[in-house]
Amino acid sequence: MVEVVAARIWKNDTFLICQRGKEKSQGMLWEFVGGKIEPGETKQQALIRECQEELKITLAVGREVCDVTHAYPGMTIHLTLFDAKIIAGVPTKTEHNDLKWIKEKEISEYPFCPADEEMIRIIYH
Repeated sequence: MVEVVAARIWKNDTFLICQRGKEKSQGMLWEFVGGKIEPGETKQQALIRECQEELKITLAVGREVCDVTHAYPGMTIHLTLFDAKIIAGVPTKTEHNDLKWIKEKEISEYPFCPADEEMIRIIYH
């Protein structure tokens, strides 16, 4: 099982969602930014590193929101979602096709990756 972390990054009453590049697995679907935990990292350290790599931002990681286990073809992940806020930088697309700040009520308008969909069902339903 692969340990993965993600951030629901807040700015006022909106949060950031990211659209995966079309060449990636789950391409063009939306997600909360994050990635795999490297050996020796805490979940929070991994989330800070991934956001620096993918969005060129530094996060303050807050509370753990929820976690899910999801089986993708060829890989099962354990995904933990944290609330976070930006303390330095402006989100920049380095790997994603698009970035959007949305309100909670708008989340159903975007097709998310299956593991993220599971978290959304837990949080918003």
